[in-house]
Amino acid sequence: VMVWLRRCTHYLFIVVVAVNSTLLTINAGDYIFYTDWAWTSYTVFSISQTLMLVVGATYYLTFTGVPGTATYYGLIMTVYTWVAKGAWFALGYPHDFIVTPVWLPSAMLLDLAYWATKKNKHSLILFGGVLVGMSLPLFNMVNLITVADPLETAFKYPRPTLPPYMTPIEPQVGKFYSSPVALGAGAGAVLSVTFAALGCKLNTWTYRWMAA
Repeated sequence: VMVWLRRCTHYLFIVVVAVNSTLLTINAGDYIFYTDWAWTSYTVFSISQTLMLVVGATYYLTFTGVPGTATYYGLIMTVYTWVAKGAWFALGYPHDFIVTPVWLPSAMLLDLAYWATKKNKHSLILFGGVLVGMSLPLFNMVNLITVADPLETAFKYPRPTLPPYMTPIEPQVGKFYSSPVALGAGAGAVLSVTFAALGCKLNTWTYRWMAA
């Protein structure tokens, strides 16, 4: 019974984190992402996505102890997000407006850190956290560069039913941050270490709670 309960708790946690990461993706991006505050939003977007990835992937990775499960978790997040963003198709937006964050390369780096350090949790937290935090903003910027201009797309497909705060506006001259990738990577690298440690701790707490 305890084995069954442990497994259920584990899978429930994975689903909850993955679903929340999907919701966070949608709320942190899309229309708000392409407005006057585009680069500020990108920085916040990068940090939020980094933290959601690293806490869930680290939990999953330390739970199974098998390198590769962080990448599998990133795949779960990607599939969930694509399914959720399918709603944009119903609104008439083209395929390349639906930009899903690139989690998989960063998740692979997390797996690599775990494998290369012979499953050392402290190395996973330090090296893996820094690698994910620094890589994800870069991968996502490359991802955005390869798609059609989202602001132009937003004006081409206006949605009058949207509330005013979600209406796309022309960006003003000058940006709040001069380098959103560098800022997102720097902040993400520091915060990801903390959240990687949290992911490991959640694994411990889960076992202790189920063993009580």
